[in-house]
Amino acid sequence: MPPSPAKPHSLAHPTYRPDIDGLRAIAVLSVIVFHASPRWLPGGFVGVDIFFVISGFLISTIMFGSLGGAGFSYAEFYARRIRRIFPGLVLVLAATLAFGWWVLLADEFRQLGKHVLASAAFVANLVLWGEAGYFDTVVETKPLLHLWSLAVEEQFYIFWPLLLTLAWKRQHLLRWMGVAVILSFLLNVGLVLRHPDAAFYMPLTRVWELGAGAMLAWVAWKRGAGAPALPGHQWMGAAGLACIAAGLALIDRHEAFPGFWALLPVLGACLCIAAGPQAWFNRRLLGSRLFVWFGLISYPLYLWHWPLLAYARVLQDGFMDPPRAVRWGALAVSVLLAWLTFRFVERPLRHGGRRVVAGLAGAMVLLALVGAAAQMRWLGPRNDDPSIQAIMNASADWVYPDALKPFTFEGQRFERIDGGPRQVLLIGDSHVEQFRARALALAERRPQDVSTLLFATRGACPPIPDLIEDRDPICGERLAAALDLARTPAVQAVVIGGCWSCYFDVSQAPAAASAPPPPDHYYYRDAQGQRHMLRGGDGVPQSMAALGRLLAELRAMGKTTYLLLNIPVGPDFEPRSRLTGNRLQAMTAAPVTPMAPLPPSQAALHAQLRQLALANGAIPLDPMAGLCRPDGQCVRADATGDPVYKDATHLRAAYAREAATFLDPALLAPAR
Repeated sequence: MPPSPAKPHSLAHPTYRPDIDGLRAIAVLSVIVFHASPRWLPGGFVGVDIFFVISGFLISTIMFGSLGGAGFSYAEFYARRIRRIFPGLVLVLAATLAFGWWVLLADEFRQLGKHVLASAAFVANLVLWGEAGYFDTVVETKPLLHLWSLAVEEQFYIFWPLLLTLAWKRQHLLRWMGVAVILSFLLNVGLVLRHPDAAFYMPLTRVWELGAGAMLAWVAWKRGAGAPALPGHQWMGAAGLACIAAGLALIDRHEAFPGFWALLPVLGACLCIAAGPQAWFNRRLLGSRLFVWFGLISYPLYLWHWPLLAYARVLQDGFMDPPRAVRWGALAVSVLLAWLTFRFVERPLRHGGRRVVAGLAGAMVLLALVGAAAQMRWLGPRNDDPSIQAIMNASADWVYPDALKPFTFEGQRFERIDGGPRQVLLIGDSHVEQFRARALALAERRPQDVSTLLFATRGACPPIPDLIEDRDPICGERLAAALDLARTPAVQAVVIGGCWSCYFDVSQAPAAASAPPPPDHYYYRDAQGQRHMLRGGDGVPQSMAALGRLLAELRAMGKTTYLLLNIPVGPDFEPRSRLTGNRLQAMTAAPVTPMAPLPPSQAALHAQLRQLALANGAIPLDPMAGLCRPDGQCVRADATGDPVYKDATHLRAAYAREAATFLDPALLAPAR
């Protein structure tokens, strides 16, 4: 057993291992290369999982050495964490916030303030988990997205020492760690398909990765300092690097991750650490000067690289990927900033005393307050022109499912508005959700007339059986549950709606971040299991026929059936298309005419859907009757110039609340 520390209650210092710094280098370089060019290294994001194993190993090594010696000091432990984590983090948060104030628009800066606050409180993973969804901002434009992993580690650092301290007194420490690892891994596997965002961001689904490193630390500590290398340590190092290489090559961002796939990087990192510093690959490759140098700057490099890439994307028109030279240039700058941060910020403060700890903690609290001020709109960005603010207000005017009551049917969570005995089920995607504002308005103004309204919806999920988009397997489950709910006697009327132009107008599908995935990702699966692609195949007529059969089936059940037709969609209706100027200089919003032309293909699809409804006993609900004139010009702004659209494909809630009167026959009980 290692000797007790000489200083009472001081933390044990693990023996420095250059190969672990080299493993850090592989982790950080994998992540930054993936973020710059995913095609070059499709599985590069697994570098975060390697970091988790390393962190679990190092923190637990410190814990075991301290608990086995004079004791563990929480105060010293967290003071050390502040000196290690806060210098670079404070600098990057401050720089990101300052540059964001200069280039971001109002809603973007407000979100950045929220993320600064969350990052300062080390709950960024939970905030990002709560934001994930159909209308979430494009993740590549969130400058602090990468700090979710730091939050997971810090949450682990809060609870893991408590667990180890309690388990230490009861012995059987390895058994308790094993139980925690197994339960966490099972939770990860159980959630990854049905709730992928939860599996990715939840700390409980990541404990097994950090815990694997902790169990490795226990074995190393029990063997004692100076113990001979493990049998087969040479092949361990080689096998570990092979597992990591396989993960980098075989895993991509479309896989269900973490899940079972995360075993590759986690096992690889464990084998590399277990091999020890004397294994040939560890000594020659991981312990080489170049790898160790990148390992030493790995933390500030991880902090700097993503804000630079995110802002490069923000500065591109339409949030497009910047040119390759810009992306790799951003990485080169991040390496320089990382070295400067390590040399002139981290190292001078790493061994500071109480004043340094207090100063760093105070700086983090100040950043949290500034972030909160930005989130509360007490602090606005530089580009805060009133004309821009009107567009930002429209873009944020979406509050579904606020004020709706959740209920569960066949394991699916739906929402409801309570009203009279007549139950109306609304099935569809976000193009049904956008009219929830009208439903709430009727419930407030005419409570004696409104029906009980059941919303069974999910963004980008078409309400047509066997019309599939593989990247969201929950769509089919929700639609099946919704149709079973429609078959119950209590439901008297059913409204079917969707972004029909997004799915079926394959020649002119709207190019907007808020639109569903492009039609080439959707296909109709027939009874024989054959795929009929919407784009490049005969999936559109197959899907239209399936929609007609669904309407006829609902009508045959005795349900009053409605087909919610399309609204005009496309770039001409996108409020942000009015923005002019340069983010680095000045921006404003150009005035527009209140009307825009309806694309002919959408007019033809609209007529086809109307005929489909009538042919199958359904009642068409027509938004275009109030949005478009006979000459084909459709409303995109009101008389004051304010947008009536949230984005290129959805009406804003304020407009739908007052103007969507065409829905009233379906939502109100029939007059007696």
